[in-house]
This record gives sequence, C-alpha cells and structure tokens, in this order.
Amino acid sequence: MATNDDAVSTGPEVPARRSRWRGGLVTVGTVGALLAAMGLTVLGLGAADNAVANYDASSWLWSAARSEMARVNGITARVDTRVEVPDARRHPMQVIQTDRLLVLRDLNTGQVNSLDLATLQITATTRTTPGLGVNVALHEDAAFVVDAVQGIVRQLDPRSLAPVGEPVRYPPGITGGAFDGEGRLWIAVPAEGTVSAVTAAELPSEPGSAAPADAGVSPKKVETYEIAEPSHELIVSTLDDGVAVLDRTSGELVRVQRGEVSRTPPLTIAGPGALPARTSGPKVPVTVSGDRTVHVVGAGGEERAFTVPGRGDGLSPAVAWADRYYCADETTGTVYSFDANGQLVDTIGGKGSTGPLELEVRENRLFINAPDSSTARVVDDKHQVREVNKYANDVLGGDPPPVPPPPPPPKKPKVGKPSAPRGVIASAGNAQARVSWRPAAANGAEIIRYVVEGAGQRREVGANQRSVEITGLTNGETYRFSVHAVNAKGDGPARASNPVTPTAAVPDPPASVTAEARPDGTVLVKWPAANGQGNTIAKYAVTAASAGANAPAGESAKTELVVPAGELEYGTQYAFTVVAVNDRGAGSTASPVSNSVVPFAAPGQPVDLRASTVADQPGTVAVQWSPAPANGRPVTKYLVDVGGRASEVTDTRATVNGLGDGQNVTVKVKAVNEAGPGPEATATARTVAQPRVTVTGSSATATAVTVTFTVDAGGGEANCTVSVPGEAPVQARNCASATVSGLTPGTKYTVTVTAGNAAGKGTATRAQDTDALYGIATCRNGSSGAEASYCTREIPGERNGNEIFRGTQQDNDQQAGWAPNGARLKAYCKKQGEEVYAYIYNSNKRSTWWVRVDHSQGRDYIPWAWLNLEGGDNINVLPTC
Repeated sequence: MATNDDAVSTGPEVPARRSRWRGGLVTVGTVGALLAAMGLTVLGLGAADNAVANYDASSWLWSAARSEMARVNGITARVDTRVEVPDARRHPMQVIQTDRLLVLRDLNTGQVNSLDLATLQITATTRTTPGLGVNVALHEDAAFVVDAVQGIVRQLDPRSLAPVGEPVRYPPGITGGAFDGEGRLWIAVPAEGTVSAVTAAELPSEPGSAAPADAGVSPKKVETYEIAEPSHELIVSTLDDGVAVLDRTSGELVRVQRGEVSRTPPLTIAGPGALPARTSGPKVPVTVSGDRTVHVVGAGGEERAFTVPGRGDGLSPAVAWADRYYCADETTGTVYSFDANGQLVDTIGGKGSTGPLELEVRENRLFINAPDSSTARVVDDKHQVREVNKYANDVLGGDPPPVPPPPPPPKKPKVGKPSAPRGVIASAGNAQARVSWRPAAANGAEIIRYVVEGAGQRREVGANQRSVEITGLTNGETYRFSVHAVNAKGDGPARASNPVTPTAAVPDPPASVTAEARPDGTVLVKWPAANGQGNTIAKYAVTAASAGANAPAGESAKTELVVPAGELEYGTQYAFTVVAVNDRGAGSTASPVSNSVVPFAAPGQPVDLRASTVADQPGTVAVQWSPAPANGRPVTKYLVDVGGRASEVTDTRATVNGLGDGQNVTVKVKAVNEAGPGPEATATARTVAQPRVTVTGSSATATAVTVTFTVDAGGGEANCTVSVPGEAPVQARNCASATVSGLTPGTKYTVTVTAGNAAGKGTATRAQDTDALYGIATCRNGSSGAEASYCTREIPGERNGNEIFRGTQQDNDQQAGWAPNGARLKAYCKKQGEEVYAYIYNSNKRSTWWVRVDHSQGRDYIPWAWLNLEGGDNINVLPTC
C-alpha cells in the first residue's frame, strides 16, 4: 500500500535551488566504509588551489595512517592535493562529496565538517552522536544526518550545518539513508515493514538564516510503502529513480519505482544477502558473503549467480557499474571484476593491503580506496585500471608506512543447523504478548531469520529483530510460544517460552529511560518506577535498539539494568526502551526511547607485534604493530616497554635505544583509550652484539696470504678487514675471505681478521707462512773463445756470471760467493743497485734490480740479470728489501 503524506507548506515563494547533479555521486563502500574519522579542524590549501571544484573527475580519498585527505584526479590517476586532518591518525572516515561540497564525519567524536570546494574553506562544524548508527547523506545542496538508532532524520544547511525545520521521526532502529538519482532520501523501518522517501526543504538564500523550526519550512516524508511484514530485516540500496529493499528474512527483493511496488520471487540464496548503498542501472547485485556468491536480480527476478574466488566471508557488497560487477575482498585487499554474464575478467590486487575497501563512482570513474594503505586505484569506463600513490613525494612528501602482512585465510568452519535460541521469554499485554529471546548459535552458517509460533500464528522476523509483538490474542486465555532459528542448513530446534495470559490490567510503561556507557564495557540503563495500576511491578524488560536491529538487553527487578560488557558491540550506537511487567505477567507498552550511547571498553591487544634489531645502532630495538581494536573509543596512545625502558607513542611504531649490546629483551605494548590501558602484546628481540669471527682456512703463495672465515654479525651490519703486521688492512667486502699481498716469501705471519658493527669489533687470528720463492742462477756459456768458458767457474778478480755480493754493487771486495749455472737459490726480496747486463749468457737480460738470496756463505745479493725467478721470473712479486 502506498500513501502520499501531506505536503508541508513552504510559505512564500523561495528561489529554486540550482541543480549541480553531474551523473550522481554513488557512494558504494561497504558497511566499514561508512565508518568515520576525526573531522577537519584546519583545511586551508592556499590560493594556488583556490576555486577548484570537482569538475575534473576527481575524488577526495582518506588515508587513515597519514591522517590526511588526498584529491585524486581520475584522468591522470595522480594526487593533485593532499591535506592533513589533525588528530585523526588511523581513524576511519566517512567522506561524502559532490561537485561543490565535501563533508567529513568522525565516528569516534561524531564531529561533522563541511568544506566548500570552491573556496577550500570549512564552512561549518557540528557534532553528532559518536559511533556507528549515524550517517550523513548529501545531494546537490541538501544534507541530512540520519540517526538510525533514534529514528531521527534531520536536514542540515550544508553551508552552515544549521538544522532546517523539524526533523522527520521514525521508530528506533531504521536503516538506509541514501539519496536516489532524483534527490529522494530513502528510509526503511524494519519495525513497521515499510520504506519511505524524504525530500529536502528549500534552503534560505543566505547560510545560517534558516527559518525557525515552527515556520513550516521542513523536510517532508512524501511516500510510504508497505514492503514486508513487521520486524523483518531490511537492507536498502537506492536506485537511479527509486529504491531496492532486500528482505533478508523472506529472501525477497522489493523495488519501489515511480510509485509502483514490485517483488521478486524469493532468491535462491544460502545466507543473508547484502546490497551496496547505491546501485546504478536496472540490475541489483545481492552479495552473500558467507558462500561468496553474487546474485544478479533484474526487474523479472534473479537472472544469474556467480561465485567470487577466494576464501572467507570478507566480501563487500558487489557494485554494478559500466556493465560490470566489482566485488571487494577486504581480507586480501583484492577487487574482482565480473562481466555482465558473471565471468571473472579482472583481478585488481591490493599489494598486501587489508582492511576496509571503499568503492565510489564519480564522473564516470570508479575509485577504489584502501584507507589503511598508501594505494588507491582508478578504473575508467573502459575498465582500465591505474594505481595511485596517495603518499606521492611530489605532492607532500614522506614515505608510506610499511603495510602489515595479510592475515592467513580463515579456516572454513563446520556448518550445521543453528541451535535453539536461549532465554525465550513472553510477557502478556492487553490482547497481545511480547516474545523476546537471546540469539541461537549459528553453527557456521549465518542465521537468516527466526520463526515465532503460537496462538495459531507463525511470524518470521529478521535475524537482528529478536523481539516481536503478537497481537490479536484473547484476554484471559493462556498462550505459550516457541522460537527457532533458520540458516542455510535448515531449521534449528525450537525453544518454548513461559506461559502468558493477556489481560487489560497492564501497568504503565516507565516515563523515561536514560543510558550511560561505562569504561568497563557495561551500559547502565535507568528509569523511574512504573505505575502498576493496582498490581505489583515484578520486573522490567529492556530492549536495545541499534541501526536496523532490536534485541532484548536483559531483565531487572530494580529500576536499572547493567548490560554486561561484551553483550553489545563496542563502537555501535544503542538506545533502549523498557517494558514494565507486573506480578501477573502482564506487560506495559514500551517506554520512550532513551538517549543513544556507544558502549566502550579498554582497547584490545595490539595486533601483529614485531620487534627487530636495529642493525646500525647499538643497544637499539625497533618495534612495530598493527592498531589495536579500539573497542568503542579512539586509541589515544600506546605504552611501550622494551627491557624495562618505558615510553609512550601515538603511532604504531617505536625505536628504543639505551639498551645493552647483545641483550635479549622482552617487548610489551599496550593500547590506551578513554577506558584505560588494554591487554599487552609481547614479543622478544635482541640488540646488536659485537661480531664473532671464526677463521675456517688459510693458504699462501710466496708473496700473499689468503684467509677464509665466517662472521656472526650479531644482528648488525658487519664490515670486515684482514691484516698482517706492518701492512695496511685489506677490506673483505663479503666478510668471507680476503688476500693480503706484497708479503715476503717464506715468512711466518700472524693474520688478523677484524669484523666491526655498531656494537664494536670482534677479531680472530691465524698463523700462516708464505711460500718460499726460488730462482735459478743462470749463466750459459757461449759457443767459442772466452765466451765458451765465461760461466764455467769463478775467476777471482775477474767478472763473470752468477757472482753474489754483500751489497748491490759489483765490487770485488764485497763479493760473497758464486753460484754455478742451474743452482736453485731461495729469494727473499729485491733492491735497486748497479745495472748488470747478462749479454748472451742469459738472453741479454739487463736490470738494476738485485735479489737477496740464501747461498752457501749466507744471505746476500745476486743481480736479477743472473737469476731467473721461478713462476714466470716476475721481479714484482718480490717485496723491496
């Protein structure tokens, strides 16, 4: 059934807004992409970038690790502007943008900032309730804040962020909150099984001059459609003209377009499906992450299904764009591209990045952003993919932080039917009963719905709607109800409620409810005592409402309830209603909804803690980790203890020095938020130790020594030298071997190997003798005359070959001996002296070098002209005497 709600008069004629819609902003990020981060407090980019609206196919992308926004040009795939966002490091950010406006919302603080892209100035800042549960929507000049927990949809003037008129109010726990292509904001109400469209009021000509709330200028709910049974779980995706709603409880996809409601037959899906926030084109992709399938639904129903490669349930809702379907796997950082027939045509890798992946279509480009990584990608309408370095040094400088390795794929759980729900409780009302229950165990397959039976009725409700009103009962008659869960494997066992008897004698509900999130993870819910109308109030039943969900929070005989830590999801907004139950089991209607709170507790343990030796610094350890789960409040710092040396950091890395050399240390890291420090993660590391050298071998020639060795560098970077006394050290570049040359033949040497690093030096020695070098005394007689006997014997007082002297001159009084031709003499060194010419007796050899040799009379000098050194007669191998 469709209804057109009464239009609200806008008073005197107001100038129409100028349309700036250029193809439509389609924010199609996953639920994680809806998370927000610290809003800008200063965002000035200078005159050079003044008046640069997003008409150049650009998009602003968030970098959590660097706490900055980067404007990526879709044509060049380059960053042309980067802007730091103060105090927002590692905060996820909800980014909403049009051609002229950029709005940021911080999940942790709830701060919302509006930036005019024509002037690059902040126009306004406002606050919302922190946490998941609030969404900001933007279209042309219309901005809305959707509080899904409270059920309040409020229009803001994007120039001033001032409220425009009265908000549109719904029951708590709504879903949706995105614009279609025609500028209608669509809201689903699971409690009623309806979906409705909201249109914006006209804005005043000047920002900040909005009419007062009672002036009649307000947003209005213009269409309402019944699309499902009450308490079904509803997921919304806005269309070019209208909305698609997935009834996760019945498995139907409902479209509302041009005032008509059309339904598909139940889809053949094996688990709860998901939709992108916005769908372009006539076909809606429904993603079932549990079995990694995508079901394409056209106007006539399901047309095809295909499977996404990989393992695990980390899939984001598939996005339809340019005749393809893009599906992101946040576990691996991969985006898979499928053609219209469901065939895999491209795999866009994420280079090890994991975590949220945001897919946004703007100006005929698909922007793929990994907020926790330095990398983004731009896909054009021809499906060409280009990589973008958001930290590019030519824009602002700096290197990207190292990306932690992706976690191993999760093990596939055993799958079975769900268990029976826990704690099924019924309370009677006036001709009705309220049935609520605790969740059943899913047993490996996500629960699709719950079935409530009793009083001749069968009600199916969403998996997150664990409280239902059964009406049409007879007062005075006793009823009992049963509840069972359903997953892809079938129906689980039922659990029965207590018997209840409806009566007109019901108490009043509590007049008000307040809630307080406490640092220990609990939530305190309080209310004044209810009027029992003549009967005693026996207990109070408390229900928690979040975005699209209602579930029992507990019961209390007092006027307060402490919801235990961990019962509610940290970082998610909740509000509460209370029903009073008297001693006859009769319950009141629900109280007014409480204020919204965001449960929180101390942070979780830092993830992937790694401690390593700093190779080039003594007594130093480097520590790095991935962010700890914030548990509902931002992590403000980390406490780092390395070997008893404590420090505080705000980043996810630290370098600690002042430790001992070669010291084994225990590293402890704790995250701190508003609730205090969380559990510590531990690791061990070792500082650089002095190197240890082991000589493994040595060898020698007549004039050189070679040593081989191994070096334990102690975790550092070792530099190695090899030396012998009296000679310059030789660099051993590979720290494995080196040769010292220019040594004296036949000499005992002590070779020292030295390895040094940041912690000091280590040495080892080896004794090694050089080989002896021999030469052959050579004087061969000529063929006739005196030449025929010149070399035969020593002739005192005359010159002949192979004479040995005490110096390097051929002085008769310095002659020390004579060597016959062919005598093998041990050589030691060389020395310059008188030139000697051996003529025909030794191949006309001529030289001023003399060689010191051993002979029968001692150790003296023989001209090199008469001595042919073994091994090539190379005089240069001999050292100088």
